[in-house]
Amino acid sequence: MKRKSYLPELVSVIIPTYNSEKFIKKTVSSALSQTYKELEIIIVDDCSKDNTRAIIEELSNQDNRVRFIFQDKNQGVAVARNIGIKNAKGKYIAFLDSDDIWLSEKIEKQISAIKNGNPFVFCAYDFVDGEGNHIGNKSKIKTEVSYKDELTKTYISTPTVIYDREFFDDPYMPLRRTGQDYAFWLVLLSKANAYGIDEALVHVTRREGSLSKNKIQNLIDVYEIQMKFEKIGKLRAGWNTVLYFFYAMRKKLTRNH
Repeated sequence: MKRKSYLPELVSVIIPTYNSEKFIKKTVSSALSQTYKELEIIIVDDCSKDNTRAIIEELSNQDNRVRFIFQDKNQGVAVARNIGIKNAKGKYIAFLDSDDIWLSEKIEKQISAIKNGNPFVFCAYDFVDGEGNHIGNKSKIKTEVSYKDELTKTYISTPTVIYDREFFDDPYMPLRRTGQDYAFWLVLLSKANAYGIDEALVHVTRREGSLSKNKIQNLIDVYEIQMKFEKIGKLRAGWNTVLYFFYAMRKKLTRNH
């Protein structure tokens, strides 16, 4: 099969959206305001019911770097991101969630790290509330994360990631409703370690909701992904999940104090 050709300096930013009318303008603005200008913004709307689609069309009319794909039915964020990857023209893929914010030098610093020999790059982040107010300290990360590290600890957050799709032979996210990003990091880490920039270059929005339920689902995802996708035995996957929970709780307590 003939390998796709990608635009060598272009970063394709994949933004899945669903009922994001309150945040999407600010999110897209943070991407368009990057000091690194070779960007395309691909917004994949997962059948929003609010005013999100009209806002996206307006953003596209204002800047030709913004492209959009509207889905006819809701299929989940993994499908939306994969559609974005499939339609991306750039050699580099970056993910941005529809309510998060990038600092202006985020992509420039990450591309510099990639060109220094790191095909998978992430960065630290901090938390803001729905109004943009800081509610947490900078995340603690390692400057190099291995596949083994990621089995028991959580360092990588989706809107902090950029990778060289050519190096990894253009993978797609596993099709899960939840935990698909964690499964994807393991796919990438099986081929190369991730390099972490220890600066909070992303503001992650934390909204009020069923956080305890989300944490439980996160642990279920870790266990299932390690068993079903990584073919790790039940006992080992279970122990890894216990360690994952322990380190996540310790990180949360450290960040908030």
